[in-house]
Amino acid sequence: MSAPLNIAIDAMSGDCGPSVCVPAAMAAAREYPDVHFTLVGRKPDLERAVGRPLPANVALLQAADVVEMSDHPRDALRRKKDSSMRRALDLVRSHDANACVSAGNTGALMATAHFVLKMLPGVERPAIVSVIPSRGGHTFMLDLGANATATPAQLHQFAVMGTVLAADLAGAHPRPRVGLLNIGEEEIKGDDVVQSAHTLLSSSDLNYIGFVEGHDIFSDKVDVVVTDGFTGNVALKTMEGAARLIFETVREEFTRSLARKIGALAASPALKALRTRLDPRQYNGASMVGLNGIVIKSHGGADAFGFQRAIEVAVLEARNGVPARIAERLGSHQKA
Repeated sequence: MSAPLNIAIDAMSGDCGPSVCVPAAMAAAREYPDVHFTLVGRKPDLERAVGRPLPANVALLQAADVVEMSDHPRDALRRKKDSSMRRALDLVRSHDANACVSAGNTGALMATAHFVLKMLPGVERPAIVSVIPSRGGHTFMLDLGANATATPAQLHQFAVMGTVLAADLAGAHPRPRVGLLNIGEEEIKGDDVVQSAHTLLSSSDLNYIGFVEGHDIFSDKVDVVVTDGFTGNVALKTMEGAARLIFETVREEFTRSLARKIGALAASPALKALRTRLDPRQYNGASMVGLNGIVIKSHGGADAFGFQRAIEVAVLEARNGVPARIAERLGSHQKA
């Protein structure tokens, strides 16, 4: 019988630390009684947040230091070797944990994970990937900020890694449709990097559908959207801002008068359904793919519901052996 999965949680991370991370982990422990969870951090803080006897599938691991949101990645890597972030990643490296979840400083997490876990064979750079709500359910998009620039070969690797996630985790059709983000769908559009990546993807065995534009991210025509981290991060932050604007505008308009408030009551089922479908907490938990281990980055400001969602992503990736699947797929591409 194989050992149960163990998820290491950087419980000191994020804007609120243990007050969010611990309740989320306890909820995940109830949802997945067959999975073990190791909460890493300052034990007195963790015990205070738990406030009751630990469940059988939850353990605490002492770490004396914390990587702050303001820490430079280099300083976090060199000077905070006993941080909760570093200890959680060490558990993954030693195979005492199957995945790490952190809401900490993105740059520090990426730099430390890269140093501790190294890269999968055949992967030049890691990428951050997350799911975006769309008409077809959701779209996987990468890179969302790990690499400001990317070479054509790296964009091809991102496409392979995104395909594995879409096929194994999202229940997309066996050959997920891959699109390369560009300023137009026409063959002549885009700079030299995008054009060269387009040539590579067109000659691969991926289900590459060609260039896609920003509005296609939300359509049902593509399952994986590939771009460099600068463009991807700008696009992601724009989406988040647009979603907040929509919610705030709808709330404002429905509270302008008594008649509109009555109308809001009648429309409340539809409004609640809309809020649920577009709630960014539902999509919290970005994967740092390409590393020799599973690392899930939660939004730093996530509440307990959102952080629990990031933990669920870690469990799902661990059960599906995502790094091994990516290595296998990349290996087949290199032999082709």
